[in-house]
Amino acid sequence: MKNLAKPVTFTGRIKTGPDDLLHEEILKPQFDYESEYYLPWYILIEKALLVEYKRMGLIEGKVTHEINNILNEITKENLIGDPKLNMTDISFAIEQYVEQRVKGNAYAWHVDKSRNDFQACAQIMFGREQIFETIHLLQCFADTVYNLANKTTMIPMPGYTHYQAAQIISPGFYLSSIYEQLIKSMYGLLNIFDRLNKCPLGAGAMAGQELDWDRNNMAYVLGFDDAQRHALVSVASREWTVLVAGELSNLSMILSRFVTDLIQWGSSEYGFIDLPDQLSGISSIMPQKKNFPVLERIRARTAHVSAFYIDFIMGQRNTSFTNLVEVSKEAGTYVINMFKTIQSVLKLFTAVIDNLKFNEERMQIVCKSKYFGGSSLANLLTLHGKIPYRKAQVIAGKYIKTLLDRNFASQQVDIELLSAICKDYGFEINLTYDMVSAAFNYINNLHDKTTRGAASNQSVIKMLNEQKLEYEKICFAWKERGLKIEEANKKLESLLLA
Repeated sequence: MKNLAKPVTFTGRIKTGPDDLLHEEILKPQFDYESEYYLPWYILIEKALLVEYKRMGLIEGKVTHEINNILNEITKENLIGDPKLNMTDISFAIEQYVEQRVKGNAYAWHVDKSRNDFQACAQIMFGREQIFETIHLLQCFADTVYNLANKTTMIPMPGYTHYQAAQIISPGFYLSSIYEQLIKSMYGLLNIFDRLNKCPLGAGAMAGQELDWDRNNMAYVLGFDDAQRHALVSVASREWTVLVAGELSNLSMILSRFVTDLIQWGSSEYGFIDLPDQLSGISSIMPQKKNFPVLERIRARTAHVSAFYIDFIMGQRNTSFTNLVEVSKEAGTYVINMFKTIQSVLKLFTAVIDNLKFNEERMQIVCKSKYFGGSSLANLLTLHGKIPYRKAQVIAGKYIKTLLDRNFASQQVDIELLSAICKDYGFEINLTYDMVSAAFNYINNLHDKTTRGAASNQSVIKMLNEQKLEYEKICFAWKERGLKIEEANKKLESLLLA
């Protein structure tokens, strides 16, 4: 389409438009970025303003319809950023696009309008969209984790503390901990969403506006819960980027810990897990190797999210609390990168969990080879042998150390040795071979942990059911917020067509 725009002087304060260096290094990249990510929101905001102009009697209904139709024509392909025509500014470009095409009396269009609240509003609306996309992927990941957890609650595997074999758990128990953290993150993001979902529109440049704008109605038709109460906060604060980045950074930190366990479990020394060939890699020189670089990619990308969080903080700190390009644009340069990175992490991690296989035989070998029943033996000595618990711990430790020195397998029992050690500490016991053997049975070690939140099959299934109910509750809350925005958009269109 032929560009109808003509050179326009946007201010009497300066005589010329920006030079080529500013255009190429700053203005054009910013224009392209906003065209790609903010344009749909700019158009919706223009429509909300249009409704207000109509309500205040500044633009008649026929012209309102005409401008609305012109706004619907605007795309990133036909909106041109030009330093001579519109100073390569997207707000000026939209304004110019409409003014060059409207035929009705629209002299009052854009009266009392500032770019400051206009940009702040579009940025938050963009942020909302990206949060919803992230939540969708978070839900897909959570569903996959839940499904695998339900299938693996009966499989014994070694659990580690301080990188040492500690207690028997199950993959289902471990995965339910991931599920728990994902639910917490969804709640955390919901709280932040409700906090940021306040509309800046109507704040003007910094001190408010002169016309009788209905800020509450503008907020409503754009899907916000309310108007941002303070005009200066509306345009000066980009706190929402830091809040969202902080929560996503916390989530990334947690995910990095989970993927670290998978990296260890997938090593040749552990051999607890496997991934299909399509998610695996090879060595260029060592043909015996099957690598899992996807896990390394996930962990590395979680680091980027935390780096973006620091970037947003550094971009805003020590700046005046007012509208600044430094804060409103430069400090938010990598917001889209942050969202794309966490979304990539969630997609990749979902694929990993969906294809993850546990090597039950290998895990069973390790479960049998370690003395996981030490705690159970100490409990047994106290409850049945009447030995004070700390002394029971000492006796159990000495018993296991002696068996290790003698190269006994963990399933072997020497009741005479145990009795002799107890006697050395002044205690007589009447424990049977079967009682001590049961204490070191790795199956018992798993299913004897029956308290709420414990690793036994019964406890994990109960916990997963509780988690599922809470998960469905938070999913419903997110759905409600999405539907509210959809209804607001419909209301906006109906007002324009009225």
